Amino acid sequence: MENRIKYIFCELKTHIPFTVLATAVAILMVITIFYFLKTVISEEVFHFFHFFHIIASSMVTAGIFYKYKPKFIPALLVGMLGAIIIGSLSDVVFPYLGWFLLQIDIHFHLPLFEETVFVLSSAIIGSLAGILIRTTKFPHFVHVFLSVFASLFYLLVFTQAFVPIYFILAFFIVFIAVIIPCCLSDIAFPFIFLPRNNKKDIISQCH
Repeated sequence: MENRIKYIFCELKTHIPFTVLATAVAILMVITIFYFLKTVISEEVFHFFHFFHIIASSMVTAGIFYKYKPKFIPALLVGMLGAIIIGSLSDVVFPYLGWFLLQIDIHFHLPLFEETVFVLSSAIIGSLAGILIRTTKFPHFVHVFLSVFASLFYLLVFTQAFVPIYFILAFFIVFIAVIIPCCLSDIAFPFIFLPRNNKKDIISQCH
């Protein structure tokens, strides 16, 4: 148990700087689009990033699982389950709770219930791609960026009255929404379902 916790914290330590940078870059880009280019960010934009986030997430989760335990059905299910549950937490639940705790009016919108077919399809496509390609590094890079934009666009689109000062608060909300559920989906979730020998191999790779 101690080694597992050490491994998870080791992985998180390597992901924190990139997540901070990705969040800052995303907010600056959105400020430019939103205020300087006067572009309207619609609900469809959030859906676009959310669905592609699920694809990237399921690719990484299924890819990691299949790399160490090449069983097609279990890898497919683990990839789908991890992407849907943790993707919903990262893109919707955490941002919503962050605004709710700060007493900022925001509408709760969960694509899993309202766009079920698209969510399931995205998870299946991503899991299949992860199993076939067996790539775990590059999709994670994409995964973090997609998660950052999805969480940020959720705050923008579903907040009743978004004012500029909210971008400062959004930085911390989005960072937490990404680093906890999103990164753990690539690190801890597939790790849970792997045999003990495979876990030892993964732990030994983290220094």
